[in-house]
Amino acid sequence: MRSVILASAARLLFPLLLLFSVFLLFRGHNEPGGGFVGGLVAATAYSLLALTGGVDSARRLLPARPEVLIGTGLLAALGSGLVSLAAGSPFMTGLWGETPLPVVGKPGTPVLFDTGVYVTVLGVVLLILLTLQEEDEP
Repeated sequence: MRSVILASAARLLFPLLLLFSVFLLFRGHNEPGGGFVGGLVAATAYSLLALTGGVDSARRLLPARPEVLIGTGLLAALGSGLVSLAAGSPFMTGLWGETPLPVVGKPGTPVLFDTGVYVTVLGVVLLILLTLQEEDEP
């Protein structure tokens, strides 16, 4: 059963949920939030679209397939640890740049790690939810 009201609300909520997920991502290394919660909120936005408009409509708006998102996120998280090894510090030591950026603050390896977690969680949750929703569609 398709609901016109839910479909209209989903189109309005989708960009807001994505924006809020990015806010949670960037806020997370200083306050509650972070890559995991931000990835869950972003996955909620896409699954809401899949619920109202079908799985194909949600897949069209994804930047990449969920499997690619998982691999990219894991590489980013691993890369954040390798940067500290290359700098001569222990693995996963937080390193920060000197000049702050407008939204992020001082860029560093914790932000890169959180971004990797964000993308990985988004990919894993979407892989599970979209696969389950595909099986239910006629």
